[in-house]
Amino acid sequence: MKRIFDFYEDEGHGWLRVPRNMLIELGIECEISSYSYQKGEDVYLEEDRDMSIFLAATRQKGFLLEFREHYSRCFRIRSYNPFCHEKID
Repeated sequence: MKRIFDFYEDEGHGWLRVPRNMLIELGIECEISSYSYQKGEDVYLEEDRDMSIFLAATRQKGFLLEFREHYSRCFRIRSYNPFCHEKID
């Protein structure tokens, strides 16, 4: 089954939007840093470290991934709460 994810990139950084429950399902939630962001049930994995952890875990499980890329000069993602292991709305 192919899973589609949105990748957001601005002039300074990029983030992959992933449902929090998928991080839990993959067993990597505790490996995600506070450099990623969260809003509701979505986690925005920063591209340098956390996104790599996610991609390695999905490859190990044999997931097929597809990405939709979004570019803007500046995304609101930076204003979201830093990721923590507890859900924040």
